[in-house]
Amino acid sequence: MRLTTKSRHAITAMMHLANHAGQQKAVTLADISQAQGVSLSYLEQLFAKLRRYGLVCGLRGPGGGYRLARDASLISIAQIVDAVDDRTPAERKRLFDAYRPGTRDIAHDMWNHFSRGIYDYLDNLTLDKFVSKENTQAATAPRLRSLKASRLTVDQQLLS
Repeated sequence: MRLTTKSRHAITAMMHLANHAGQQKAVTLADISQAQGVSLSYLEQLFAKLRRYGLVCGLRGPGGGYRLARDASLISIAQIVDAVDDRTPAERKRLFDAYRPGTRDIAHDMWNHFSRGIYDYLDNLTLDKFVSKENTQAATAPRLRSLKASRLTVDQQLLS
């Protein structure tokens, strides 16, 4: 599994929406653009994909903007990556399972296992785990340490 810049920007933008979910006013792309330092046109492209995937809903007119389409606890990080990733589900499956006959080796199996582990981890990681009413960064710091510990566990499993 590959986390692209597009995926990282989409995840951060969705965290921004989740952090403002309790407010009555929808979040504009201009607000997200300013907060993230990402161009408005780039965010428009990302949010078109997120909307098609059913992760956000757009509100038109004065006071318009975007909101999460469902509760943050029901949106996984993997869903966000899937929404903005340009690969189809069948292509992603082939990335996990594909190999050329005669070239399959232990390294291929290791990377497949590693990619699946990352995807499964992100699929079980939901937006609500990163939302803090006081300080979003303070809430994510322990999660990053946990991610590093999880990576060590995966590495140990692969080596045994």
